[in-house]
Amino acid sequence: MSEFSHVDKEGKVNMVDVGDKSIQKRVAIASGHISLNSETLTKIKDNSMKKGDVLTTARIAGIQAAKQCSDLIPLCHTLLLNKVSVDTKLTEDGVKVEALARCNGQTGVEMEALTAVSIALLTIYDMCKAVDKEMIISEVQLLEKTKEDL
Repeated sequence: MSEFSHVDKEGKVNMVDVGDKSIQKRVAIASGHISLNSETLTKIKDNSMKKGDVLTTARIAGIQAAKQCSDLIPLCHTLLLNKVSVDTKLTEDGVKVEALARCNGQTGVEMEALTAVSIALLTIYDMCKAVDKEMIISEVQLLEKTKEDL
């Protein structure tokens, strides 16, 4: 057996079989940040960006992305998500995004939380690119991952 869970004996990439694992309550929380200039922050705050409500659109995009994670990342399992939330917060220099993903399943939901954050940040970038040429997406990270027997 390979020491890597996603590589078989012949060195080929494969999807891990989680069929024998017990179903557990699984939760993951991820976050990230996008740096924006003051003009962009003002337009977001005043909801005057030409493309519309940036923060609401980013939250919806993040939720949709979490639900599509297994279609985007080849070796992710399809999960029945119980909850996905994406929160945005204006900071002094940009927007912080935090996502929570929760399911009862046989594998973790960290990729769903990270995907939600990443796509929410990319949505903000897309909606603001006409007015801000110096945006930086950073600090995308997993903050917490838990599992609990049911």
